[in-house]
Amino acid sequence: MTSSSLSDKKNSLEPGCSGWTGSAHQLASNLKGKAHQLGFTLVGLALPQAPPHLDVYRNWLAAGAHAEMNYLAEPRAVERRADPLLILPECRSILVLGTPYSKPQSVRKAGETALGRIAAYAGGADYHLVLPGRLQALVNFLEEQTGSPVANRWYIDTGPILERELGMRAGLGWIGKNTCLINPRSGSTFLLAEILLGIELPPDEPFANDLCGSCKSCVDACPTGCIQPDRTLDARRCISYLTIENKAEIPSELRPMLGEWVFGCDICQMVCPWNVRFAPANGDPEFSHHTGTVSLSAELALTPEEFNRKFKDSPLKRAKRRGYLRNVAVAAGNSGSHEMIMPLNQSLDDPEALVREHAKWAIDTIVNDRPDEHL
Repeated sequence: MTSSSLSDKKNSLEPGCSGWTGSAHQLASNLKGKAHQLGFTLVGLALPQAPPHLDVYRNWLAAGAHAEMNYLAEPRAVERRADPLLILPECRSILVLGTPYSKPQSVRKAGETALGRIAAYAGGADYHLVLPGRLQALVNFLEEQTGSPVANRWYIDTGPILERELGMRAGLGWIGKNTCLINPRSGSTFLLAEILLGIELPPDEPFANDLCGSCKSCVDACPTGCIQPDRTLDARRCISYLTIENKAEIPSELRPMLGEWVFGCDICQMVCPWNVRFAPANGDPEFSHHTGTVSLSAELALTPEEFNRKFKDSPLKRAKRRGYLRNVAVAAGNSGSHEMIMPLNQSLDDPEALVREHAKWAIDTIVNDRPDEHL
């Protein structure tokens, strides 16, 4: 995942200067109203201060829980997470935004055993392609309101900032035991984005309450036990990491725990009471085009050209074909379906060694589970 940025304009602006004659509170209200019009249902402002829980992040890195995501541990990245002014020296406010995607559902139908599941956020267009235009529109709106350029830099998903902590400081919610930012009125099924602004706007009241209470639904439901007591995830065991960021083999001992997931995982969000009650059934239509399932046999047959065409504007392209078909093979093995033997056999001739190895594992798994059946 990559961060994006608008041009860094050097002229910082204070409310009341140039073309703006109202109060800072009114300007902030106008900006939030525009954000809502653009589809951001959660909007808040925070100050560019050092994160109070930076030690949790550093301890997470020290424990190696970031797996092979070495870019997270680069000294420059850690320094920027500690001080947003290293990203944008003119920064005076940070606008934190949340866009909803549809609530993940249980989609299995009786008798269907050869389906793969895709995380709910990935059901439509890649948010990296959709949200930049909206963020650009917000910056344009702010500059129209003030009549002057505003220094800015924005990120979607993985800029060198601790975005969930920023969301908490901007009043959007609290960081739950499953590590997601949870809003008490809409759950945690939303995508985060941030704009660092060279203009001072009044911050929102931080969200101070921990509303998880004694609930451990997410911890108990995680198949791999990756949720840690300090509200971090051990990426080395996280299904989302293993099926997306991980570019190598999936450890054999973890493969049965992946179940039917072929891209990401929603389990810890599906069982969260706040999502059960409040997450929207229908989120932003840009991210809700897909049913959430795929035919495992059909996906195993995808050629490189077909994969690139099918997932051209989809988040799934991040896994690349070899990673995606690796995941599909594991899900096919976990399905236990004898009908998967033939497409898996064909995958033994795949040009990618990663796909061949996981297809062989899947065949062995199905045959060993059902020794009375024959190829």
